[in-house]
Order: sequence, then C-alpha cells, then structure tokens
Amino acid sequence: VQLQASGGGLVQAGGSRRLSCASSKGTFGLYALGWFRQAPGREREFVSAIDWNGRRTASAESVRGRFTISRDNAKNMVYLQMNSLKPEDTASYYCAAESYYRGASMVPTYWGQGTQVTVSS
Repeated sequence: VQLQASGGGLVQAGGSRRLSCASSKGTFGLYALGWFRQAPGREREFVSAIDWNGRRTASAESVRGRFTISRDNAKNMVYLQMNSLKPEDTASYYCAAESYYRGASMVPTYWGQGTQVTVSS
C-alpha cells in the first residue's frame, strides 16, 4: 500500500487543520488506517486509528476531543481533522496502514511520508 499524506502547514494556536492521506491501492478498504506524529527530538507516537469500515476509532489521550479521524473508502482517503490546535501539536504527521485493527496498539505495516504541521503560539 502506497500512502501519500498532505495538508500540513502553519496554523495559529486554537486554529484547525485537516490532513489527508491518499492511496492508489484498490484494496485500501480492507486496511486499518492511522495517524502518527513525530516532533523534533522525540519518538514517533500514535495519534489516532480507524478500522476498515470506520465503525471503530481510537485516539491518544493528548488529542481526544480535538482530533477526529475518518475515512472514505470510495475515494481511498483517510483524514485527520485537527481542531483547537496547540503549539505542542507541532510535529511531522504520518499516515499508516496495517491489516488488522488494534486501536491504539496499532503496529503499521505501511507508512506514508510525513506532512509537517507547525502551530504558532
């Protein structure tokens, strides 16, 4: 599965941003999808995951209530709507996929390239 993330940029604290991730693979709908992020000097961390049909989602406590993951299998897309952004959300965001839904314990098999989100205070 090839994943292409987009939508990053500079946003003020309190603002919103939507990240998108596209895949050209026809079996996209069979995969659990997720978002991870990595800030400079820190390890990559789980942000959010969604199962193959969108009925189950999981999010890290740090983003719960502010970020929403969704998917559109007809378009081979997964999204991360980020609201009430904080400076500590500044990171490179990566979309990811694996064959099984494990919620917050996601272990990606496939990774997209990162898209940078910078939140200014």
